[in-house]
Amino acid sequence: MKKPLRIAWFSAGVSSAVATKLAIGEIDEIIYTHIDDQHPDTLRFVKECGEWFDRPITVIQSNLGSVENAVLAAGGRGYINGPGGAACTRLLKRRTRKEWERAHEGFDLTYFWGMDCSESERAGRLGDSMPDQSHRCPLIEQGITKKTAHEILKASGIKRPAMYDLGYHNNNCVGCVKGGMGYWNRIRRDFPTVFNSRALLERRVGASCIRGVYLDELDPERGRHEPPIVDDCGIMCEFRRLT
Repeated sequence: MKKPLRIAWFSAGVSSAVATKLAIGEIDEIIYTHIDDQHPDTLRFVKECGEWFDRPITVIQSNLGSVENAVLAAGGRGYINGPGGAACTRLLKRRTRKEWERAHEGFDLTYFWGMDCSESERAGRLGDSMPDQSHRCPLIEQGITKKTAHEILKASGIKRPAMYDLGYHNNNCVGCVKGGMGYWNRIRRDFPTVFNSRALLERRVGASCIRGVYLDELDPERGRHEPPIVDDCGIMCEFRRLT
């Protein structure tokens, strides 16, 4: 009989932090998968959350390191993001998690996720994507919304990640390839170096982040920056079909 092992896959987002805190007594290990493109403030948040949880957070990372490296390693031509998902999610998130799973094949795994009560339908598909593990969503179990999660974190005294205070609705990589026109025009303003780097990457591989338009051709007035722009980059990115 396999020994149970209960894992919180911590995304370094607010919802994930609160979900982990609510279920901390049931969790054996907290794992954060880092990507070099995260805002530098993310690691500050991870550290403070570890103190809040009164648990160490295990940080794992692909040897590819960055989104650009992952896109180039995925084939180098013709694809960044599309119906099959994002190349960076597949190589930096999913592959890294699967490597961890192979090292823990002898355990009966239960995963804890940070989806809120508006995401019940998507959470219900977790078993289809990962049938070999059990899945828990503490925010859904307790009827907690994303807004309430932010209020809980604020009451804890922990400052949320800087990307939220800059007006972004999730703490994903700076320059997330799953963003839409409004998102990218905001990145153009807030992180011009990242915007230009992604635009050059698109031309290098012959594919765009946004279907039908390259970033260097994007009208600066196109799109709206309204929630949600993209989902927190976690397990849902791994099997969500993008259009």
